[in-house]
Amino acid sequence: MQIRYLVALSLLPQLVIAGEAPAPSASQCVVQPPVPVPAVQPSTDENNQVIRISSQDSEAQMGKEARFSGDVTVTQGNRLIKADEAVLDQENEQLDANGNLVFQDSAFTVTAESLQARMQNNSATLKGAQYWLHGQQVHGDANELEITPDNNLLLSETNFTTCPPGDSSWLLEAEKIKIDSSDEWGEIWDARLRIAGVPVLYVPYMTVPVSDKRKTGLLFPTFSTSSTNGVEVAVPWYWNIAPEYDMTITPNYMSNRGLFLKNEFRYLAGDAQQGQINLEYLDKDRSISGNPDRYLYHWNHQGAIDKNWRVLADYTDVSDNNYFNDLNSDVAQATDNQLSRVGEIAYFQNNWNAGIRVQDIKVLGETDEPYQVMPQVSFNYFSPSLWQNLDFSFASEVTNFAHKDAGELSLAGQTIPTATRLHVEPSLSYPIYGPAGSFVSELKLYQTNYWQRDFANDSGLSEHVSRTIPQARLYGQINFERQTKLFDENYRQTLEPQIQYLYVGHQDQSDIGLYDTAALQDDFYGLFRDRRYAGLDRIANANQVTLGVTSRLFDDHNEEQLKFSIGQIFYLEDNKVNLLPDLVEETPSFSVLAAEMDAKLYEDFYFSGSVQYDTKEQDNKKSEFTLDYRPGANKLVQLSYRYIPDLLNTNTNDRVDISQAGIRGAWPIRDDLYFVGNWYYDLNESRSIETYTGIQYESCCWAVRLSYHYRIKTNYDDDIATVPDPRDQFESGVYLNFVIKGLGGSGPLGVADMLNEGLFNYRKPLYLRN
Repeated sequence: MQIRYLVALSLLPQLVIAGEAPAPSASQCVVQPPVPVPAVQPSTDENNQVIRISSQDSEAQMGKEARFSGDVTVTQGNRLIKADEAVLDQENEQLDANGNLVFQDSAFTVTAESLQARMQNNSATLKGAQYWLHGQQVHGDANELEITPDNNLLLSETNFTTCPPGDSSWLLEAEKIKIDSSDEWGEIWDARLRIAGVPVLYVPYMTVPVSDKRKTGLLFPTFSTSSTNGVEVAVPWYWNIAPEYDMTITPNYMSNRGLFLKNEFRYLAGDAQQGQINLEYLDKDRSISGNPDRYLYHWNHQGAIDKNWRVLADYTDVSDNNYFNDLNSDVAQATDNQLSRVGEIAYFQNNWNAGIRVQDIKVLGETDEPYQVMPQVSFNYFSPSLWQNLDFSFASEVTNFAHKDAGELSLAGQTIPTATRLHVEPSLSYPIYGPAGSFVSELKLYQTNYWQRDFANDSGLSEHVSRTIPQARLYGQINFERQTKLFDENYRQTLEPQIQYLYVGHQDQSDIGLYDTAALQDDFYGLFRDRRYAGLDRIANANQVTLGVTSRLFDDHNEEQLKFSIGQIFYLEDNKVNLLPDLVEETPSFSVLAAEMDAKLYEDFYFSGSVQYDTKEQDNKKSEFTLDYRPGANKLVQLSYRYIPDLLNTNTNDRVDISQAGIRGAWPIRDDLYFVGNWYYDLNESRSIETYTGIQYESCCWAVRLSYHYRIKTNYDDDIATVPDPRDQFESGVYLNFVIKGLGGSGPLGVADMLNEGLFNYRKPLYLRN
């Protein structure tokens, strides 16, 4: 069981004295000044020097003093002052005002007991002030509020909050606050945070941003406690090294594990390149036998060198397979099990491009590692409308496949080969498009050469293989539509039949190793692919016809209410190419029947589903369904089911059936209180695999969330412990998140954030074209 209490503070967001305030979100309550003040009219005085004064009564001596009384209004540029009385000292260029005093400019409104304005340097001092920032929740009191000649703001014996007047949920008090309008930073001295009138935090000095500018300093800490990590305290420190460099260093102490150090370095290189480096290190993890060191390093760089050149680099490595399962990394989550290592540079022109790429993917928990691409050089050329609407394209690559265990035996008892592959793929296509349909005829040639190494004599592989395979494809699609009436409603219905003929020549490829090839999924859109396998090591022969049809319903507002698609492949000859040389597959006369449907059933009810059905064996090969009820914002109930038979468990190499049902919901209990929850159940194992329940209260100035999470935990085999280290198969936790609005927080609290908690994130399943 885990308890988390998290409070993060980042004071005065967007407290900009000059400029527009950000628009409040729907969940915010903008606090309005209690006194009605007429809107300030745009000034035609470019230098804002002209002072205009109006009143019911006035008394003046030329060049000396002028007194005004009764509904006094003073304007200068975009500033406005209203008071019962005002005295203008013309000799010293000073204005004193009092009585129902109101000061307003484009950024804030202030009421005060008295005001003293000095026109020669454009400054002012207000006593006994109350202020409100326009368009924001922020308001407060100040014994003295001074506007300096350089438009800085000084507040003495002051406080502020984002709660409505009379609500003391939280209040920040300070002896002094200085807002620098040029540096766009605020300084706060002797700050005290009160919650429900009780002081809970004292900070002698702090600096806060009032814009997007960055400044070196400590960020606010986070606190938590859990059964796995113990008491946890993280204190991040931000270092603004230069305009193009910055770094965040976070010491994170966990009483059960030790000191976990996280470092994030960000940089800009030129006008169009950026990158990030992450280093994470835990010295001697005390929760694992042997106290192993655990670490992560990550580098990402991308951008354009100029208008033609593009670069990409992405590299991540961790100390062990369970790093993301055990530690709260800034780079990836527990559900991520693939680490990408990619480097690429490419050159682009209007009709051709070329590039060189290296790639290595580490799969956490896998004992057989994939091949490394070291390197791949590619060249692609496109010439649309080469002659008489005839399109020409040419793709080519030279790829060297390396492996760190080359020539050694794999777990399957086979020697691991390596290879260099040269592939060229010219194609000609003739598309015909019309308002009611389209027809495309295409010719393609696959020419591939392999030079293979490090294989055993009895592997069946050849040192050199040359493979030439032709392909012909004809694809046509027609659109029909009609007006129809269903349930006393008018609709426009479409009927969109599709047909494809595909021919791919056959060549024995059993003497070629598998370097980047895997089977593709047989969904509806996959029926019209021209390839059965991803990658180039196996190109399956084909002599087949694919038939499919899609029907849609549109209402009177041309909004799609239903889409249904169904299709199947009819094989005219057997497939002679398989992924494994010893695998003998009986090719059926037709593929699975693939169907998909998305529909708005009635008002707020939506259905989405897909099925892949073996019509010969009368067996369900895959299916998933969701039923959504979405009557409004933050209101959702979703029922779901998915079934996948004969799925390979990579941890045990066993075949398992996945049959899971789930329910997910979000619902407001009242305007300031709502509930989110989900529950997923494994029908085969008769056990719950994930449960999430959360309830959140949100007022104008603070929010709190209490949630419970129970889920199955992915644990990989690891060798970092000196003795076998048993790990729990399931983990559970209770979490408490608290946010003070206007003082930042632990991240966004809301329905969308809660729906994405856990292993099964919410996905709006509908693909209706609206």
